[in-house]
Amino acid sequence: MKKIKIIYWIFTGILVALMVLGSIPDIMSVPDAVALFNHLGYPTYLLPFIGIAKLLGVVAILIPGFPRIKEWAYAGFVFDLTGAMYSSISVGDPASGWLLFIIGYILIAGSYIYHHKILNSAISSTLSNKDSLTI
Repeated sequence: MKKIKIIYWIFTGILVALMVLGSIPDIMSVPDAVALFNHLGYPTYLLPFIGIAKLLGVVAILIPGFPRIKEWAYAGFVFDLTGAMYSSISVGDPASGWLLFIIGYILIAGSYIYHHKILNSAISSTLSNKDSLTI
């Protein structure tokens, strides 16, 4: 169980760091973020919305409990990354930029998979403790 938690926190820590670092320029509408949005053809009023959504997703993943909200946070990160990758491909950005998206998908998948391993392990230990108490 300890190994699973360590791996979970490695994936989750890097994912959270990247999402927070990506959300701050969006929320503040930093000129580089505005330039990227203009390059992709999106209106800049979406920047703060996407940034706040990323921050809320980070909070949902880090706060214990609320399993349904956590699922939606992971889904939101996949939607965000998929939309960003599709937009990048659509405007003809080079394939060399896809590496960042692939790393993002790996981090999301790793955090999600190990989150469920921790949940399944907790359920298994609860059930085994319950069985030993009833005997």
